[in-house]
Amino acid sequence: IKPARSFRKGALIKVNREAYESSLEAMASDQPAPEYIFEGPGELLVLRGDYAQVRWRLPVPDVWLRVDQLEAWS
Repeated sequence: IKPARSFRKGALIKVNREAYESSLEAMASDQPAPEYIFEGPGELLVLRGDYAQVRWRLPVPDVWLRVDQLEAWS
C-alpha cells in the first residue's frame, strides 16, 4: 500500500483508476464508476482522516473518497 499523499483543500485531483477499481468501495457499487472521476479535475473541499470530499465540475453530487485513491490532476 502506498502512503497517502498529502493534499490541501482546493487541490485539483482525479481518481487513480487502478487504486479505485481494486477497492472495497468499487466492489460494493452496483455499477461501474463514471469516467469523469478518472479524467478530472475534481476539487478537494474537505479532508478528514483518510477521506476527502470531492466536487466535480459537473452537475453531480459531491462524493467522499479515500485519499489513497486520489492523484494530482495535470
